[in-house]
Amino acid sequence: MLIQLLTQHPEAIVQVLKGTPGWVWGLFTGLLALGLNQLRDGRASLVRVTLMPVAMTGFSAWGTWSAFSASPSLGSSLLAWLACAAVLAALVAPTRSPATYDAATRSFATRGSVVPLLLIMGIFLTRYVVGVELAMQPQLAHDGQFTLVVGALYGVFNGLFIGRAARLWRQALRPAAAPLQASAA
Repeated sequence: MLIQLLTQHPEAIVQVLKGTPGWVWGLFTGLLALGLNQLRDGRASLVRVTLMPVAMTGFSAWGTWSAFSASPSLGSSLLAWLACAAVLAALVAPTRSPATYDAATRSFATRGSVVPLLLIMGIFLTRYVVGVELAMQPQLAHDGQFTLVVGALYGVFNGLFIGRAARLWRQALRPAAAPLQASAA
Protein backbone atom coordinates (compact mmCIF):
# COMPACT_ATOMS: atom_id res chain seq x y z
CA MET A 1 0.00 0.00 0.00
CA LEU A 2 2.82 2.44 0.84
CA ILE A 3 4.45 2.05 -2.57
CA GLN A 4 1.08 2.40 -4.28
CA LEU A 5 0.27 5.50 -2.22
CA LEU A 6 3.61 7.12 -3.00
CA THR A 7 3.45 6.35 -6.73
CA GLN A 8 -0.09 7.73 -7.03
CA HIS A 9 0.35 10.58 -4.54
CA PRO A 10 4.06 11.43 -4.21
CA GLU A 11 3.18 14.40 -2.01
CA ALA A 12 2.18 11.87 0.69
CA ILE A 13 5.87 11.22 1.40
CA VAL A 14 5.97 14.49 3.33
CA GLN A 15 3.20 13.30 5.65
CA VAL A 16 4.86 9.91 6.12
CA LEU A 17 8.19 11.53 6.98
CA LYS A 18 6.53 14.07 9.31
CA GLY A 19 4.79 11.23 11.13
CA THR A 20 8.08 9.46 11.78
CA PRO A 21 9.22 9.75 15.41
CA GLY A 22 12.44 11.68 15.98
CA TRP A 23 14.28 8.73 17.51
CA VAL A 24 13.97 6.89 14.17
CA TRP A 25 16.03 9.61 12.49
CA GLY A 26 18.66 9.34 15.22
CA LEU A 27 18.82 5.58 14.69
CA PHE A 28 19.02 6.08 10.93
CA THR A 29 21.89 8.56 11.33
CA GLY A 30 23.81 6.20 13.61
CA LEU A 31 23.32 3.21 11.32
CA LEU A 32 24.23 5.25 8.26
CA ALA A 33 27.46 6.41 9.95
CA LEU A 34 28.25 2.81 10.90
CA GLY A 35 27.69 1.67 7.32
CA LEU A 36 29.67 4.53 5.80
CA ASN A 37 32.57 3.66 8.11
CA GLN A 38 32.67 0.24 6.41
CA LEU A 39 33.54 1.88 3.09
CA ARG A 40 37.12 2.49 4.27
CA ASP A 41 39.94 0.01 4.59
CA GLY A 42 40.75 -0.68 8.19
CA ARG A 43 41.50 -3.11 10.98
CA ALA A 44 38.92 -5.06 12.91
CA SER A 45 39.22 -7.38 15.89
CA LEU A 46 37.38 -10.69 16.18
CA VAL A 47 35.03 -9.03 18.65
CA ARG A 48 34.22 -6.22 16.23
CA VAL A 49 33.49 -8.54 13.29
CA THR A 50 31.13 -10.43 15.61
CA LEU A 51 29.30 -7.42 17.06
CA MET A 52 27.85 -6.17 13.76
CA PRO A 53 25.98 -9.39 12.86
CA VAL A 54 24.85 -9.82 16.46
CA ALA A 55 23.52 -6.23 16.59
CA MET A 56 21.83 -6.46 13.19
CA THR A 57 20.30 -9.83 14.08
CA GLY A 58 18.95 -8.30 17.28
CA PHE A 59 17.58 -5.33 15.34
CA SER A 60 15.73 -7.52 12.85
CA ALA A 61 14.51 -9.91 15.56
CA TRP A 62 13.11 -6.91 17.41
CA GLY A 63 11.53 -5.72 14.16
CA THR A 64 9.87 -9.08 13.55
CA TRP A 65 8.72 -9.46 17.14
CA SER A 66 7.40 -5.91 17.48
CA ALA A 67 5.56 -6.10 14.17
CA PHE A 68 4.02 -9.55 14.53
CA SER A 69 3.98 -10.52 18.22
CA ALA A 70 0.18 -10.40 18.33
CA SER A 71 -0.16 -12.19 14.99
CA PRO A 72 -1.01 -15.85 14.60
CA SER A 73 1.63 -15.79 11.85
CA LEU A 74 4.51 -14.91 14.21
CA GLY A 75 5.77 -18.50 14.28
CA SER A 76 5.82 -18.89 10.51
CA SER A 77 7.45 -15.47 10.13
CA LEU A 78 10.21 -16.43 12.56
CA LEU A 79 10.61 -19.79 10.83
CA ALA A 80 10.99 -18.04 7.45
CA TRP A 81 13.50 -15.67 9.05
CA LEU A 82 15.55 -18.53 10.51
CA ALA A 83 15.41 -20.63 7.34
CA CYS A 84 16.52 -17.79 5.06
CA ALA A 85 19.24 -16.74 7.49
CA ALA A 86 20.56 -20.31 7.70
CA VAL A 87 20.57 -20.81 3.93
CA LEU A 88 22.28 -17.50 3.17
CA ALA A 89 24.83 -17.94 5.97
CA ALA A 90 25.63 -21.43 4.67
CA LEU A 91 26.11 -20.05 1.16
CA VAL A 92 28.29 -17.09 2.19
CA ALA A 93 30.39 -18.62 4.99
CA PRO A 94 32.50 -20.93 2.79
CA THR A 95 33.41 -18.21 0.28
CA ARG A 96 36.83 -16.60 0.37
CA SER A 97 37.21 -13.36 2.31
CA PRO A 98 39.28 -10.47 0.97
CA ALA A 99 40.34 -9.70 4.56
CA THR A 100 43.64 -10.95 5.92
CA TYR A 101 44.04 -12.17 9.47
CA ASP A 102 47.03 -11.30 11.63
CA ALA A 103 47.28 -13.87 14.43
CA ALA A 104 49.81 -11.74 16.34
CA THR A 105 47.37 -8.83 16.75
CA ARG A 106 44.25 -11.03 16.53
CA SER A 107 42.78 -8.64 14.00
CA PHE A 108 41.84 -8.44 10.36
CA ALA A 109 43.03 -6.03 7.72
CA THR A 110 39.78 -5.32 5.91
CA ARG A 111 39.04 -3.72 2.60
CA GLY A 112 36.37 -1.11 2.41
CA SER A 113 33.09 -2.44 1.06
CA VAL A 114 29.66 -1.11 0.27
CA VAL A 115 28.07 -4.45 1.25
CA PRO A 116 27.76 -3.74 5.01
CA LEU A 117 26.23 -0.33 4.26
CA LEU A 118 23.68 -1.92 1.92
CA LEU A 119 22.81 -4.63 4.45
CA ILE A 120 22.45 -2.15 7.31
CA MET A 121 20.27 0.17 5.24
CA GLY A 122 18.30 -2.80 3.92
CA ILE A 123 17.40 -3.91 7.44
CA PHE A 124 16.61 -0.34 8.52
CA LEU A 125 14.45 0.40 5.46
CA THR A 126 12.63 -2.91 5.78
CA ARG A 127 11.86 -2.11 9.42
CA TYR A 128 10.79 1.43 8.49
CA VAL A 129 8.52 0.40 5.60
CA VAL A 130 6.96 -2.41 7.65
CA GLY A 131 6.32 0.07 10.48
CA VAL A 132 4.66 2.56 8.14
CA GLU A 133 2.61 -0.17 6.43
CA LEU A 134 1.40 -1.52 9.78
CA ALA A 135 0.55 1.99 10.99
CA MET A 136 -1.55 2.52 7.84
CA GLN A 137 -2.98 -1.02 7.73
CA PRO A 138 -2.75 -2.79 11.12
CA GLN A 139 -4.55 -5.84 9.71
CA LEU A 140 -1.40 -6.66 7.69
CA ALA A 141 0.10 -8.07 10.90
CA HIS A 142 -2.39 -10.92 10.49
CA ASP A 143 -1.72 -11.46 6.77
CA GLY A 144 0.29 -14.66 6.51
CA GLN A 145 1.84 -13.77 3.16
CA PHE A 146 2.98 -10.35 4.39
CA THR A 147 4.50 -11.76 7.58
CA LEU A 148 6.31 -14.52 5.65
CA VAL A 149 7.80 -12.07 3.16
CA VAL A 150 8.98 -9.73 5.91
CA GLY A 151 10.43 -12.60 7.96
CA ALA A 152 12.21 -14.01 4.91
CA LEU A 153 13.61 -10.60 3.97
CA TYR A 154 15.02 -10.08 7.46
CA GLY A 155 16.47 -13.59 7.26
CA VAL A 156 18.23 -12.84 3.98
CA PHE A 157 19.90 -9.75 5.45
CA ASN A 158 20.89 -11.57 8.64
CA GLY A 159 22.17 -14.62 6.78
CA LEU A 160 24.47 -12.41 4.75
CA PHE A 161 25.81 -10.72 7.90
CA ILE A 162 26.24 -14.01 9.75
CA GLY A 163 27.86 -15.71 6.76
CA ARG A 164 30.37 -12.89 6.39
CA ALA A 165 31.27 -13.07 10.09
CA ALA A 166 31.51 -16.88 10.00
CA ARG A 167 33.83 -16.61 7.02
CA LEU A 168 36.14 -14.34 9.02
CA TRP A 169 36.00 -16.55 12.11
CA ARG A 170 36.86 -19.58 9.98
CA GLN A 171 39.86 -17.70 8.64
CA ALA A 172 40.97 -16.71 12.15
CA LEU A 173 40.61 -20.22 13.55
CA ARG A 174 42.43 -21.87 10.66
CA PRO A 175 45.85 -23.11 11.82
CA ALA A 176 48.72 -21.10 10.45
CA ALA A 177 50.19 -22.65 7.35
CA ALA A 178 53.38 -24.59 7.98
CA PRO A 179 56.47 -22.78 6.75
CA LEU A 180 57.72 -24.01 3.41
CA GLN A 181 60.83 -26.20 3.61
CA ALA A 182 63.66 -25.23 1.31
CA SER A 183 64.24 -28.10 -1.03
CA ALA A 184 67.76 -29.47 -1.30
CA ALA A 185 69.25 -29.02 -4.72
